[in-house]
This record gives sequence, structure tokens and C-alpha cells, in this order.
Amino acid sequence: MAFNAALFDGMMIFSEVVNSGSFTQAAHNSGHSTSYISKEIGKLEERLGVRLLHRTTRTLRLTPEGELYFQQCQQLIEDAQIAENAVTGQQNTPKGRLKVTCPVGFAFSRFRPILGKFTERYPDITLELDLNDRKIDIVAEGVDLAIRASHQLDDSSLISRRFLRSEAIVIASPDYLKKHGAPAHPSELTTHKTIGYTYVKQGMVWDFIDKENQNLTVPLKNQIITNNSFMILSLCLAGQGITRIPRFHLTDELETGKLVELFADYPKLAIDVFMVYPSRKNMSSKVRCFLDFITEHLGD
Repeated sequence: MAFNAALFDGMMIFSEVVNSGSFTQAAHNSGHSTSYISKEIGKLEERLGVRLLHRTTRTLRLTPEGELYFQQCQQLIEDAQIAENAVTGQQNTPKGRLKVTCPVGFAFSRFRPILGKFTERYPDITLELDLNDRKIDIVAEGVDLAIRASHQLDDSSLISRRFLRSEAIVIASPDYLKKHGAPAHPSELTTHKTIGYTYVKQGMVWDFIDKENQNLTVPLKNQIITNNSFMILSLCLAGQGITRIPRFHLTDELETGKLVELFADYPKLAIDVFMVYPSRKNMSSKVRCFLDFITEHLGD
């Protein structure tokens, strides 16, 4: 590899601009003038041969090339800080941006009540939550950790840690059942309106194990299908149909009578919740502390 003395030039300034959201704030944080910041970004873009930022007098956003470069810069800067702390003997305090992707419903029902405790315990971590039910490529999108719920995780090179076991339950609102009647057997679902979930592999059928321990597959007539679990719950509460979701999406809806569980005496489909991350090697302190915190507060 050829020696490149300018390899890291502008990297810290560029990262500070992105993290602070403006040239002016980056200048204030770094102790430089705004013109200096602008010149450094210009020199960096010229050296790389790509535009990293789209900027106007009011907005600042990354180009696709800038997004990729920023993700790599963040990791390099954090690794350099860890190396310096190790040499100087300083305490490796968790700090920096921690990007976590999480299903919408799980975030509202389980994350929201404990986020205040996390930010209080780790004030130097900036937690960026990407609420998204879609399964994303966490490496390509620069995500540190993903929360995933599944009956069985797909084979992957990623590391996973299970921290919670739940189950899928069939639910409906009292208003819906009053209007359409309550199915006494899963096979009767074929005559009811159901609310489907986009990311279920077989969204047009529900599998059950009946009381005789026999497998039962029920075809559905989904009147509404959505990619958002929070929307599914809202529609069910509004009496728009019957749905099946993991129990962890609920708070007190069953206890307060807002929803009714159907087929409660049937065996349930187990749903495990995992924290998924790229590698144990050189794991940053911010990821490690998040893993431990979630296990402590939400683990079973």
C-alpha cells in the first residue's frame, strides 16, 4: 500500500460537520472559523473526487458517497480513540453515536419506558433510533445493532443474542366481536376480516396447533395489509379486524378490555427477540453497554 500522508486530512472536520448538522455549529465546537471549516470540506471533496455534502444556506445533507464515507470515518475515529485510551490508561467511557434499528411496535411498547434510564446512565452516548419493521442490511446502512423478532432467525454471519421470549396471539376488539361474532375455532377465521403484516413470509395463512396436537393451516382474507406493527395494533383497536401479533406489542390492552384474546387455550407460536450486531471482535464500549442494559431491563 502506497504511503498517503493526507489520508486522514479533513476526516475529523467532516465528521464534526455531519454530527453537528451545520458548518457554523461545527466551527463553534471545534474552535475554528466557519470559513476554515468550509475550506477543509472543499479540500477533502477535491482530494476524494466526490461531493460529500449537499449544502444550501438552510440545509445540509449527505450524498450517497458522503453517507458511506461518514460511516467509515465514525468507526475509524472511535477505533483511534479506543487505541489512545488504551495507551494512556484512560477509562474507556461509552460515548458517541449509537445507531439502533428496531421494529416500531417493540420500540413503543418496550423501549420507550426505559430510554430515559439509558440516557441518564450514559449521557455521552447519542442514541439514534431507526424505527423500521423492514429487515435492513445493518452493515451497509451503518447500524451498530438491530432488534429482531422471529420464530427463527435466518442463517447469517451476524452475531445474535436472544434476550426475550414472547408468543404470537390472536386478538380482536370487543366492538368487532360484537358486530361480527367471535370465532370459536381457528378454521372460522376464513369468514372474518383479518389484518395482515407485510413482512410475514406466509402472510395469507396462519398456522395453528389444535387441541389434538395436529397442525392446522387457515387461509385468510386480509382486508388490510400493512408493513407497520404499530398500525396493525391501532387498526385492531379500532375494530377493523382480527390480527395476530407478538404479545410484546401489547401493554395493558388485554387487562383493560380494549382487546380480547381469541383461542387462548390453543398452543402459541413462540417468538424470540434478538439483538443482532456485526461482530464481537473489537466491539465498542457503547454497543457492549447497550447489550448489557437491554438484557438487564428487558431480558427474561
